[in-house]
Amino acid sequence: MKKAFTLLELVFVIVVIGILSAAIIPRVGSDKLQEAAIQVVSHIRYTQHLAMMDDKFNIDDTKWYKKRWQIIFGESAYTDDQVAYTIFSDSASASSATNPNLSEMAIDPLNTSKYLSGGYSGSLYTSDSKANEKMNLGMSYDIDSVDFGGGCGSSTVRITFDHLGRPIKDALTTYTQSYKSNKLLETTCTITLNSSGGSIVIGVEPETGYTHIL
Repeated sequence: MKKAFTLLELVFVIVVIGILSAAIIPRVGSDKLQEAAIQVVSHIRYTQHLAMMDDKFNIDDTKWYKKRWQIIFGESAYTDDQVAYTIFSDSASASSATNPNLSEMAIDPLNTSKYLSGGYSGSLYTSDSKANEKMNLGMSYDIDSVDFGGGCGSSTVRITFDHLGRPIKDALTTYTQSYKSNKLLETTCTITLNSSGGSIVIGVEPETGYTHIL
């Protein structure tokens, strides 16, 4: 004799699945902190990819090393005082060149009408149609602050990569040659995203530049 589910048993199973779905799906879909971390990791890796594919060495430019690809975090009136970040390569070789303008920002490969920037002071408003609002972590993911630590030091707001993909923890402004003593990352750099719901830590490893959630 074949056994089968009764109608009552089937209804009970459907109800249980419905309850579990209601409890689990909102948590999975609303974890903004995790989503923000995954996005930042992806963009740091993309910055490294650009640095390796677009080697800035130029024998005719004595300050070519100032043009390496980097990712920088900051907040200003241009970002509605929310934390945002930008991927760029400094095109100027002047000693004062440190921050991105529109001609230096990376183009979003998923939407070529936009820059890989959530907005940056003096260059791009988050509200501009060319900005990537997702890269404004405050507006899109309720991130209150971003703290650097570990091998980067607490004063860091950017990560730069050389043509081998190695992370550099300093702005390139003061460089007088391609490398500066003790500025290649030697221990894991930590980037902490903070929100009212908690914190999550991203690690950037020395030498390889491997970036991951800790």
